Amino acid sequence: MESESLLRVDRISKSYHQHQVLKSISLDVQAGEVTCIVGPSGSGKSTLLRCLNRLETPDEGVVYLEGAPVGLHWKGGKLYEMAPNQLAAQRQHMGMVFQGFHLFAHKTALENIIEAPMVVKGVPRETAVREAMALLDKVGLRERADYYPRQLSGGQQQRVAIARSLAMQPKVMLFDEPTSALDPELVGEVLTVMRRLAEDGMTMVVVTHEMAFARDVADTLVFMDGGVVVESGPPQDVMSNPQHTRTKAFLSRVLEPAA
Repeated sequence: MESESLLRVDRISKSYHQHQVLKSISLDVQAGEVTCIVGPSGSGKSTLLRCLNRLETPDEGVVYLEGAPVGLHWKGGKLYEMAPNQLAAQRQHMGMVFQGFHLFAHKTALENIIEAPMVVKGVPRETAVREAMALLDKVGLRERADYYPRQLSGGQQQRVAIARSLAMQPKVMLFDEPTSALDPELVGEVLTVMRRLAEDGMTMVVVTHEMAFARDVADTLVFMDGGVVVESGPPQDVMSNPQHTRTKAFLSRVLEPAA
């Protein structure tokens, strides 16, 4: 019997004023799999990602995490909005890494990582520090534990941001163009960390323009355009044999070999 998806998106729609950004999007993410979402600017990729943990509230549709509706609860056979503290508790299971790093400027790398486990989960400081150092080791920054964000490169800051999200032991990691704010020479170090996470079996949903990463790491490649999922499947299949005109046009631009 097919196991239930870790993350299931059921007919999500979202509009801003008169502009419909998402049009009845559905997709499934299995535990331990990597889903990469690609598409042109303005196609709705980041909005979809932010709807997954309800940073954006969908107008229609439901997101389910392990079968439970995200941001909603059942009462009398109907779904109602959760209280903010309930949503905050649910969000602990969904790590989020943004384009910007959003680190606390006045805290060291180590202090940035231990903050949420200690404050939100009540983890003792000694335990939080030990686990944070292991995470810094994982992202290759153990020797930078006492550095402040201003003393770190953009790539290093993003790796600290990834470690900070991992510190909450999420069930799924959401990445919103995690390399787009980085200088080209720093992109590789962040993608290396993400590749390791994938190898370790972390469930990941990644909005990205890094097509080589998507091809090599993703289990499922989702191509969005105009607020809909145009095509999805194994990345090799979608990239080598796209079925839709819009997919072909997009791939011909982003995969065009350098002159």
